[in-house]
Amino acid sequence: MKTPVAKFLAILSFLFLCGLAQGSLIHYSASLNGPSESPPNASLGTGTADVFYNDVAHTMEVMVSFTGLTGTVTASHIHAGTAVPNAGTAGVATTVPTFTGFPGGATSGTYDHTFDMTLASSYNPAFVTANGGTTASAEVALFSFMNAGRAYLNIHSTSFAGGEIRGFLHNVPDAGSTIAMLGGALACLALLRRRFAN
Repeated sequence: MKTPVAKFLAILSFLFLCGLAQGSLIHYSASLNGPSESPPNASLGTGTADVFYNDVAHTMEVMVSFTGLTGTVTASHIHAGTAVPNAGTAGVATTVPTFTGFPGGATSGTYDHTFDMTLASSYNPAFVTANGGTTASAEVALFSFMNAGRAYLNIHSTSFAGGEIRGFLHNVPDAGSTIAMLGGALACLALLRRRFAN
């Protein structure tokens, strides 16, 4: 029979491991439009962007939907980090010259791609150099900028070379993930209760 201290340490260790296994899926979102560009423009183009970052698998899924661009797409990527949140411009942080497989030459479309953030090819080399020189340090910097509202997703076009529509990425609290994590923790506690009931 285990002592109360040993039981407590075993429970604490098990809950910690359950938490690690869950990981974190962090959701960022942006509404894209011309007035949000710098300088603002009168494009009637609109779009949405959703970015899902998995801090255990070190992946970033980028989902974009856009329509009504004045020109055709020449590039799209995430820029970071602006001097202040929700304003200004910054260099390209992700793949250059554009996201892998982004629909070029279009005025509307959708995009869904998952990047391995441990690979140098997921970044602009200049961003890696400016942020510690490794993919690990670049990953930390990019998501720090996103958490601070200092990163934006931009779609450049033939009509607006500097960017036709953009939006700053912001963290979206996800009640579903919180409930799933709570459910996982309760399942771990139930297993522990059965194990230490003896």
